[in-house]
Amino acid sequence: MDAVTLVSFLFFTGLVGLLTWWITRKDDHGTSQGYFLAGRTLTFPLIAGSLLLTNLSTEQMVGLNGDAFSFGLCVMVWEVVCVVALVFMAWFFLPRFLKSGVATVPEYLEIRFDHQTQVITNIIFLLAYVGILLPIILYTGAEGMIGILDVTGMVGGLAESMNVDPHTLALWLVVWIVGIIGSIYALFGGLRTVAVSDTINAIGLFVGGFMITYFALTVLGGPTGFSGGYDILIEDQKERFNSVGGADSNVPFGTIFSGIFLLNLFYWTTNQQIIQRTFGASSLAEGQKGVLLTGALKLLGPLYLVLPGMIAFTMYNKGLIEFPGGEPVPNQAYGLLVQRVLPGPLTGFFAAALIGAILSSFNSALNSSCTLFSLGLYKDVLQKDATEHQIVRSGKVFGWIVAVVAMFIAPLLANQTSIFGYLQAMNGIYFIPIFAVVLVGMVTRRVPSVAAKIALVVGFIVLVCGNFVPPFTTIVASMHNFQFLGVVFAWLVVLMLIIGELRPRAEEFVQEDVGAVDMTPWGLAKPVGLLLIAIVFTIYISFADFSVLATSS
Repeated sequence: MDAVTLVSFLFFTGLVGLLTWWITRKDDHGTSQGYFLAGRTLTFPLIAGSLLLTNLSTEQMVGLNGDAFSFGLCVMVWEVVCVVALVFMAWFFLPRFLKSGVATVPEYLEIRFDHQTQVITNIIFLLAYVGILLPIILYTGAEGMIGILDVTGMVGGLAESMNVDPHTLALWLVVWIVGIIGSIYALFGGLRTVAVSDTINAIGLFVGGFMITYFALTVLGGPTGFSGGYDILIEDQKERFNSVGGADSNVPFGTIFSGIFLLNLFYWTTNQQIIQRTFGASSLAEGQKGVLLTGALKLLGPLYLVLPGMIAFTMYNKGLIEFPGGEPVPNQAYGLLVQRVLPGPLTGFFAAALIGAILSSFNSALNSSCTLFSLGLYKDVLQKDATEHQIVRSGKVFGWIVAVVAMFIAPLLANQTSIFGYLQAMNGIYFIPIFAVVLVGMVTRRVPSVAAKIALVVGFIVLVCGNFVPPFTTIVASMHNFQFLGVVFAWLVVLMLIIGELRPRAEEFVQEDVGAVDMTPWGLAKPVGLLLIAIVFTIYISFADFSVLATSS
């Protein structure tokens, strides 16, 4: 890494930190309302910026581009389908959450069902965040930074003196550096600090993401430049420019209508890490505008989350990039592409934006973990008479414990071939039962709390067994994992409805408006949502070649 790259990286990283401190220096960080919900003051630009960057982290930049390197355009389904889920969030889920004035999803389930349902959901969320989400964010972030800044080369001498593999040493070092910095952001600043830094970084990463695509096609085109690179890419990957995944891809077409759609619905409507910033909206209208703006921006996602991975595939075939071990490793493709095509000053700028994205996802998940623990377990179970100061302090202490555990787990993920596929498979273990319970709770009035508790516990156990316990893993292997998630979801919904018929609540549930925010909806929410859905179908159909389904069969 040259001096210009390092200086520009440090400059832009420091600039984001300074701006974030300046904007949030007078915020309320001492009360639970101010620390966990930004005092319910977030407007739609901050909501959209924070939503986008919390999602747009290295598990997306590195993982999804890695999948595009392996499977082609069909993996864009994760970006395209999520827009439909965001529309549903704006129309259906967000009004119900804001009406109850909740700070967490489990808190909503306590209102709809009972306290035990809230505690079970909190525990499932926390186990998943500590064991799955936070380590993956750190691992993919480290892989991206190692490739872009050539950290392996920087620590080569130290690794040799320690008699360890340079890449392994670089991985541990970057994981711990990012983890510590991210913890400081999340644990000392609260949700508004996270949202402000997210919005600043989102601008840089959004611009940087498009720069990667532009420079990569320009380098690929050689003397013919950008347009020539595009022509070479199309010619080299005609069959891979297909939005329809065949049986040999990691997103077969049929799974769109089962596990993939369900995972997107949960992620954008019920995942605490993502939707917590919508709970901090100053009004329902601001929340809806923020969510739908995020959906509009996600339509551009394939241009910087899929196309670079495909370009890396062509550049590898033409000898324009080389993998450290000789054999291609999909998770390393994006970092190597960035290092190859960007000039030094821009490499430092993009590395700063990328580390901002890593910090965004990490500190958002960490902030959500603290919120779930402090408001859901510490305040309601462990210390019911806790003061505001004690509640906030408990979240900070718990956050440091969680962060350290995640930093130890993250480097152990290095053997995963498709980190994005692994993330989605692991997410399903807790996504599916929680989403089934939230959805049934919102659309029915008589389903009792016992149904929710059975669905949460049984669903979680079934999905864990299906992924890790023989002979259940053999049964799951006979179908695609995303189809398995769809079957389990349908089974849990039916189970809850049956219990609701056999043992209904004594009285119908009636949701009360607690007056937390102005509940006047945005007048354009429905037409804008319909327009976004129409664009989604247009994009998908424009690149669809269904003949691959006949070939696969």
